[in-house]
Amino acid sequence: MSERPWSSTAPPGEFRPFISTEESIKEFTLRAVILGALFGLLFGAITVYVGLRAGLTVSASIPISVLSISILRAFGRSTILENNIVQTTGSAGESLAAGVMFTIPALIFLGFGAEFTFWRIFPLALLGGWLGVLFMVPLRRQLIVKEHGNLSFPEGTACADVLVAGERGGSFAGRVFWGLGLGGIYTFLMNTVQGWTSQPEARPNWFQGASFRMTITSEYLGVGYIIGSRVSGILFAGGIISWLVIMPAIRFYGQLANNVPIYPSTIPIPLMSPDQIWGTYIRPMGAGAVAAAGLITLLRTLPTIFSALKAGLKDVRAEGSAESATAAERTDRDMPLRWVVVGSMLIIVMMWTLLTFHPIQGAETRWYHNLFAGIFVTVFGFLFVTVAARISGLLGNSSNPISGMSIATLMATCAIFFVAGWTAPNYQVLALMIGGVVCIAAAIAGATSQDLKTGYLVGATPFWQQMGLLIGVTISTLAIGTTLNLMNKGLEKYIPTQIPVTVQSLPTGVKVERDSFTYQGKNYQLINSLGSHEIPDGEYLYSPDTKQIEYQWAQGIGSLKAPAPQARLMATVISGILNQRLPWRLVLMGVALVIAVEILGVRSLAFATGSYLPLGTTAAMFAGGLIRSLVDATTKKKDEGEASPGALYSSGLIAAGGVFGLLGIIINLLQDPEISNRVPHWLTSVLRLPWPEKLFSLGPRFWPALAVNEKLPMPTSAQSLLGIIMFALLGASLFYFARKKLD
Repeated sequence: MSERPWSSTAPPGEFRPFISTEESIKEFTLRAVILGALFGLLFGAITVYVGLRAGLTVSASIPISVLSISILRAFGRSTILENNIVQTTGSAGESLAAGVMFTIPALIFLGFGAEFTFWRIFPLALLGGWLGVLFMVPLRRQLIVKEHGNLSFPEGTACADVLVAGERGGSFAGRVFWGLGLGGIYTFLMNTVQGWTSQPEARPNWFQGASFRMTITSEYLGVGYIIGSRVSGILFAGGIISWLVIMPAIRFYGQLANNVPIYPSTIPIPLMSPDQIWGTYIRPMGAGAVAAAGLITLLRTLPTIFSALKAGLKDVRAEGSAESATAAERTDRDMPLRWVVVGSMLIIVMMWTLLTFHPIQGAETRWYHNLFAGIFVTVFGFLFVTVAARISGLLGNSSNPISGMSIATLMATCAIFFVAGWTAPNYQVLALMIGGVVCIAAAIAGATSQDLKTGYLVGATPFWQQMGLLIGVTISTLAIGTTLNLMNKGLEKYIPTQIPVTVQSLPTGVKVERDSFTYQGKNYQLINSLGSHEIPDGEYLYSPDTKQIEYQWAQGIGSLKAPAPQARLMATVISGILNQRLPWRLVLMGVALVIAVEILGVRSLAFATGSYLPLGTTAAMFAGGLIRSLVDATTKKKDEGEASPGALYSSGLIAAGGVFGLLGIIINLLQDPEISNRVPHWLTSVLRLPWPEKLFSLGPRFWPALAVNEKLPMPTSAQSLLGIIMFALLGASLFYFARKKLD
């Protein structure tokens, strides 16, 4: 290995990769691929869990690199290129999960919740992931090699620095494990043992309509620390405006309505809880705010979009000659361009086959509609993959306006559908399929470009990185589909609801989704309401015997514990354009709020997201941001790097929240009285299912005055105080480890 000083930020004329082109060391090994695939499964599941709850994702490349260095070293000497393959393969799960959870759960909000299954999620995620990886192949030389020095790719550069530090003997994986261990104990005791409430709350009578709350999870604390006080503060400001300004105003003026429901609510405002006011009035405003902020972000990057597209098309034309001229060099060997062309054509065929021969029940479309969808996906996919990769290089993957690009795709698609007269529910689903696959491709492209930059800096072989990405996408799709299903089933509730309905003449916006739906041994009809003035949005079980709705089927995704803000926004955009049944005045209020924030000089996307999310989520993240500021103020060297002590410990906290949060959901499913009807008999016998309902719930049994009490609408003062104390202790551990230097 050369002894010359190496720098990831050396100018183009002086730069050299850490491993030279002439050197040939272990890279694409079986153990690296297996470990990377396992990390893809793990971080894909964690990202889905955290993202559905917080509406945000955090890059997994740095934690995976750190863990890879430690784990592979335990099995013998590893090379830097092996560790790079591990992080490349593993990080695919995180970026794929982001694209999936932003869009595909919109199926539930569009009224096709019964079709939200693993076999719906898996193929769409796979197609989008493959598309993103393939389209990055012809762009690599232009964006990564030729633009070195112009495009910084901050996460990719930081990851290369971590890999080089690990190669030179730096050891800091212990900090991630400390976060994982302490955060895991905290999460298990809070969620599964139910030792204390996960959401301290106060609803003062002197401020009706408001709710002071904080969702005290380890993952929110970790996310807040990583994004910093500035961004977390803007998120929290959006939450304050919604929960402590607009909602009390709605309650105050709603008293004048004489107990008459005001659209879109079907309940008089004085009778509504803060959660009901948020779900009915704030969500449409938040959707308008997020849509407007996403489009503003997209418009702001239009010059970048045009230059990126122009450069990408130019590079594709020059690909053939460039490949033949440099094929001999290991560090410049890409996947052959013909693979990209054939793969793209194959994706069009697979998209057409999926939509034609395995359509969603009640949303069938003709063969030429499906062919149109496949072509649209490929065209928009190439456009936004190019854009996402260049923006990721300029500003970082966290600034990649995926939501804005997805909204633009949906609006363009829906506008074409509207002009063509394709406005039925089946075309809503088709538009979502197009937008979902494009969103996934753009998300993968942003992260893939960072991985390829890391490989360029350390001297990796691009071909093996691209193969690792394809493997990582394919494997992690399994975890993402399974986690989405787990959360949707594990958090679902059947709420007794008495609403008389005449099935033969349903109100506008209400339809029969399924003629047969079994619950507790009784047969119902599944009814969906979307944009109706008579029945609140949602899915309901209608009994033909009593001639009325008896239960609301509240699915896990979309609930307070997994609000899925981006996916609901996608459903709002699609339904609003094709059905024209949006509460437009509320949506426009959100748009006006974003314009005002932009005029004040604040980047509105974080503010808009905060105005949409529950206040408890943004408050907990702001607490993490405050700890970051406190650490910076009390140490000589500011905690700015992604591989700093506090960021590594926070990554462990995020992983702990995801892993042990999912564990709690799995335990809830195993305690379901009907679990024996859903799993094979041998599994029921081996695990002795169902488990007792309160098997692990020690808190309510041994310290009921302080532990969780699900019968109460909100925790008592003593319960809230205990929760705040425990969260403060977790925050103190973050402060301690963030100031403690790495070995």
